[in-house]
Amino acid sequence: MTATTAANDPSAAPGGHPQRWLILGVICLAQLTVLLDNTVLGVAIPSLTSELHASTADIQWMINAYSLVQSGLLLTAGNAADRYGRKKLLAAGLALFGLGSLAAGLADSTAQLIAARAGMGVGGALLMTTTLAVVMQIFDDSERVKAIALWATVSSLGFAAGPLIGGAILNHFWWGMIFLINIPVALVGLVAVVKLVPESKNPQGERPDLVGALLSTVGMTAVVYAIITGPEHGWTSAEVLVPAFVGVAVLAAFARWELHVPYPMLDMHFFRDQKFVGAVAGAILVMFGMGGSLFLLTQHLQFVLGYEPLEAGLRMAPLALTVVALNLTGVGPRIVMKLGTAPTVAVGMTLVAAGLASIALIGGGTESSYWGMLLGLVLMGVGLAVSNPAMANAIMSAIPPEKAGVGAGVNGTLAEFGNGLGVAVLGAVLNARFAALVTVTATSLPAALAAAGSDAERARVSDAFASGLQTSQLVGAVAVLAGGLLAAVLLGRAERAEKATAPKSSVAA
Repeated sequence: MTATTAANDPSAAPGGHPQRWLILGVICLAQLTVLLDNTVLGVAIPSLTSELHASTADIQWMINAYSLVQSGLLLTAGNAADRYGRKKLLAAGLALFGLGSLAAGLADSTAQLIAARAGMGVGGALLMTTTLAVVMQIFDDSERVKAIALWATVSSLGFAAGPLIGGAILNHFWWGMIFLINIPVALVGLVAVVKLVPESKNPQGERPDLVGALLSTVGMTAVVYAIITGPEHGWTSAEVLVPAFVGVAVLAAFARWELHVPYPMLDMHFFRDQKFVGAVAGAILVMFGMGGSLFLLTQHLQFVLGYEPLEAGLRMAPLALTVVALNLTGVGPRIVMKLGTAPTVAVGMTLVAAGLASIALIGGGTESSYWGMLLGLVLMGVGLAVSNPAMANAIMSAIPPEKAGVGAGVNGTLAEFGNGLGVAVLGAVLNARFAALVTVTATSLPAALAAAGSDAERARVSDAFASGLQTSQLVGAVAVLAGGLLAAVLLGRAERAEKATAPKSSVAA
């Protein structure tokens, strides 16, 4: 580390920054606001369907516009934060996120809301890269695992508590308040960041890779567009195959560009590290299962089982409560320290897969008991509490400290991409199964129920949707389990390689 870099590194002092725990609270507040918007929209789907006449594809784009823009910009934002200052970009992210929330809350058409959500994604990208990067800078090695576990707890809480908070807001206000509520939080966070968070940067950091950002955003958008429109147009139609081909080609060009550009957004050589690859695989697939699952469950609770938004949110709460209880009591970090990263990831993701399977087989039908869904949510919460801190720590420890922003960008990109892909793929599986069981011309489940001519026909529509939900949850369970096993194998190899080389390094030293 150069002298200039050390001067800008608050963690260089023994024990880390003196106000590190207060700063952690501030950046977690900022992060919580961003993450809530990944899932808070789910409980507003009935309101958006009736008031804005949103179709299923519109709803998916309202969700994916946010996550895809964020995914495309996270790596660039990480590079910029490392070079120009993490505090500056954290403050800018809060300001942009607040402005985007204002535009979303006042939108009066689906197109305006999708555009506003994309704008919020820009601010969210700046926030997501800087929060974890700051954690890596202000905590030393002795406390970093615990700090990351608390950071991951907020991540899981924000992801899982969205339906509950959204339901509570919609119980008293119109749907726009789920966005306007972000504004005072963003203002408080902005003041706290300016007052408390220290500036840190790597003066030798690389220039932002704007071409890489453009290629990754275009490629992921095209692929997800093909997945979303597949059930509507047919998987072999030109409307699906053309964007799918374009997306794959652009993502391939992105990988090639990153290998040859002097200042890559994502150093492809990181993928030679088995620890990095294992954590990447696990992070994508656990968020794939979680994102798609929560997107579908909120609709099932309201459309099929008839719960009000707040009631649906309360029934989703055990997931968030389980994550918070386990990580705030230190169970997650202790398991990582005792078992090691690889076994911890394997156990955690197996539990997430078991939770998805429980929801599909016990709690997903029209006549099923809520207890099957409750069991699934608790299992998923335990799995998240165990696996997420381990994977985040593995990704960040595989990347040089001076590139903490890039590492945070990678971690955030994987989470957002997995979430967006889960919504698209599992939503497409549900739609395909639904279309195979009933013939309807409506573009959403509420419209199909409204168009049904009798109680028997409405029951068939509900049963078809529930069957589609069960199929999609099982697909998510298989994907998460496969990802967990792959991640565990790769992380285990990396840990064994590190142990094998450790004695030689100490002797050489």
